[in-house]
Amino acid sequence: MVRLVLASRSPARLATLRSAGVEPLVRVSGVDEDAVLAAARAGNEHLTPADAVLRLAQAKAEDVASPSGTGAGIAGGVVVGCDSMLEIDGAVVGKPADAAAARERWRAMRGGKGVLHSGHWLVDLREAADGGTGATLGATSSTTVWFAELDDAEIDAYVATGEPLHVAGSFTIDGLGGPYVERIEGDHHGVVGISLPLLRALLADIGVPWRNLRNVGGESGTDPA
Repeated sequence: MVRLVLASRSPARLATLRSAGVEPLVRVSGVDEDAVLAAARAGNEHLTPADAVLRLAQAKAEDVASPSGTGAGIAGGVVVGCDSMLEIDGAVVGKPADAAAARERWRAMRGGKGVLHSGHWLVDLREAADGGTGATLGATSSTTVWFAELDDAEIDAYVATGEPLHVAGSFTIDGLGGPYVERIEGDHHGVVGISLPLLRALLADIGVPWRNLRNVGGESGTDPA
């Protein structure tokens, strides 16, 4: 069995993996996201939102995989880093600064649509004798999301729950924000923050069948984060 190491503190990503039968080892990266993107801009790179989440996912996975990173001591597994951003009309929408910003954002989003980009990056730490490839690779899942036409009272009530303050784009599809997402085009799991079909495909690229991941109720890969 292969241990999957999740380089993310997101409860939604962890819950998504567990619901699919996978019990990952959680290690949170120490990456400064603003610094990573600033370095890219300083190098005259033009990053689209889809590029940006992939770059951040790579930075997180490689930080945890590094011998000097937050995952120091990890060996014999596969690290997956993730990052998500909502794009609306070409602009990136991250976590709101406060409740007022969340309310304003929802007033702008209601009745409209956006694209939720989730970057995924794998680092193969397995030994060659165990099938390890040494690969570092990734891809981005992009899903179009249509938002309901909320009135101001609904927006105020949702923001008052506190949920929109802690997630990219100020909404969830798997939590309290679910009733306010009318439909999507793309992968539901990508909106949550980790696309299971994309992760399965990336693992296949390094010779790891999904069935070979350590799973819930079987050989556990969970250690204290």
